[in-house]
Amino acid sequence: MDEELKNQYVRRTQKDYNMSFKLSVVQEIERGDISITSATKKYGIQGCATVSNWLQKFGTFDWETQTPSNMPKSKDQKILELEQKIKLLEKQKSFLEKQVERSDKKVVFFDMMIDMAEEEFKIPIRKNSFPGQLTDSSEKRKKQ
Repeated sequence: MDEELKNQYVRRTQKDYNMSFKLSVVQEIERGDISITSATKKYGIQGCATVSNWLQKFGTFDWETQTPSNMPKSKDQKILELEQKIKLLEKQKSFLEKQVERSDKKVVFFDMMIDMAEEEFKIPIRKNSFPGQLTDSSEKRKKQ
């Protein structure tokens, strides 16, 4: 039994794999045809770290910035990404519009509450403001 285990396990080094083999494995993984673990099983590579090293050395993924580099996107992929961005921006826009509408209603409500409090308690609640601000607030009162 020990002889069978010794015959099955052969320790390999980086020199045992030629460059074309390494590049073909890396390309196959980057295309998404197989994963790292399935590549190790398929080609009899000793460990996943070996394939990961090949990916870092010969692959098109930029490990510094964690982004794919030199991998041109197809037109369909670009269109899908832009459509997703548009949907996200439309959601953000509608959310912000709702917030603006809500805050405008709050301003009108608080302004009315201050007016009612000033009339009921006969005290000035609003601070004195600059002349430009006085005309703005008086125009708001007239509109209501």
